[in-house]
Amino acid sequence: MTKTPNQKWTDEIVEHRKKCQRILLVSPAIRYVGLINEYGRTLTGIIKQGTTPLLKPVQVRNEFFLISTLLSMRNNNYLAIGDIDYAIFKHKKVTLLTFSKKEGTYYISLDPDVTFDLLSEIIGKIKKLI
Repeated sequence: MTKTPNQKWTDEIVEHRKKCQRILLVSPAIRYVGLINEYGRTLTGIIKQGTTPLLKPVQVRNEFFLISTLLSMRNNNYLAIGDIDYAIFKHKKVTLLTFSKKEGTYYISLDPDVTFDLLSEIIGKIKKLI
């Protein structure tokens, strides 16, 4: 029996969600893992149990749109400077890590006090998973 396009899409989202769950387990410093598309729309996302979100839903939509727009514009220069491997955004209350892949952008938030060494270790483990 062949799958409908909707069933195929659902299967893809389930696989992406499983990948996000595996990423969440990489480190206790990870607060949130999600996959967003090129328009900033959330395909799947998981907040670590017991974590209080820092942003309201409207702020999250704006943040994801901003990140996806920034990364899309950066991708236009890939021929000159190469593909984006990952990006780190360090804020006082959170550290953000993004990975651009063909299926979308993995958006990961971490505790603000994550050290550079731990961040490097987390990046290495996530790269192996995605």
